[in-house]
Amino acid sequence: MLTLSNFSIQRPRYQIPQDETLEWLTQIHATAQATLDHLAPGERDAFADRLRKVIQRCACGPERIGSRGHVLADLGATNAENLALYDVTRQPHGGGTAARSRIFADVVNAYFEREFVDEVNAPSDLIHVTCTGYVAPSGAQRLVGSKGWSTHVTHAYHMGCYAAFPALRIAAGQLALAGPFATAGAERRADIVHTELCTLHLDPTEHSAEQLVVQSLFADGFIRYALRDNQTGPGLEVLAISEQILPGSAEAMGWAAGDFGMHMTLARDVPERIATALRPFVSGLFAKSGLSLGESLRGALVAVHPGGPKIIDGVRQVLELAEEQVQTSRAVLFDYGNMSSATLPHVWARIVDDSAVCAGTLILSLAFGPGLSVCGGVFRKL
Repeated sequence: MLTLSNFSIQRPRYQIPQDETLEWLTQIHATAQATLDHLAPGERDAFADRLRKVIQRCACGPERIGSRGHVLADLGATNAENLALYDVTRQPHGGGTAARSRIFADVVNAYFEREFVDEVNAPSDLIHVTCTGYVAPSGAQRLVGSKGWSTHVTHAYHMGCYAAFPALRIAAGQLALAGPFATAGAERRADIVHTELCTLHLDPTEHSAEQLVVQSLFADGFIRYALRDNQTGPGLEVLAISEQILPGSAEAMGWAAGDFGMHMTLARDVPERIATALRPFVSGLFAKSGLSLGESLRGALVAVHPGGPKIIDGVRQVLELAEEQVQTSRAVLFDYGNMSSATLPHVWARIVDDSAVCAGTLILSLAFGPGLSVCGGVFRKL
């Protein structure tokens, strides 16, 4: 029996209400444009007024996201002396990719040190999941080296919001191989660690509605949890996982390295594309679990990656769900924003910790990302 357990969350150092974040975005975009075009103060303020209206119309507002966490003091700051990355009066695009990578490395290395400082039993495997920074050696490798562990380190990188499911597949495979490839002196478990620093990837000169939507959604997040094949609870028993890439959808969502951080592209019809494929995908997932869709789904919780409010709304509509079935996903989105791959494990952790969710409850979990990839799992709470 494969079991997810031992969820551990560390929140980013800074937290800012969404209404303040949106106003900060307005101001930093306006200042960046003023720097580029040498705008007079009145012209800059007029640009800010126009942009504010666009943000109010298209961005994810404070009624859907209450606040977001971030590792930089820059977000919300206006004093240029305190800006590590987004001093747009000198660099209108923000710091370059090299500067962003240095910050990522420093933050992630420190996080791994804090997270495992009291860990006595080394895991047999450690899987590092991220799509927001790549530095070798990674924080996971540095940790294992400093501890003197014989733990195997695997990197599950650049898959975006759905990456928790491939990480589970990797972990399950590693546990299955534990016999012939056993790690000496380590506990038989695979630790999965997500480090997503989405706020390192803002370009304040990109004013399109698409980019403003992205910048109003994403946040930073860290979470660690374990997959074991010999634990009975508390946690989530993994009954089935699956993945499908939708044909002809490669251009619908993208995430690529650029000169000023990474750049996301997001087509407006992504929710509709996902909705079209969702019901047959979920039906197959339940069949893989040995369950019937109709009867099992009525009593299940649905832990959907809250890529945005429209994603949750679309899943609810297609699967004909009650609002309370998706409420945990909405709550995580409201409390933290979209933390890319770290978000769905936050939903899982909240379900495990929720005493109102009884043991034996089925959890259908779904996530989506570039590909377009549709991923899912069926769990049972222990």
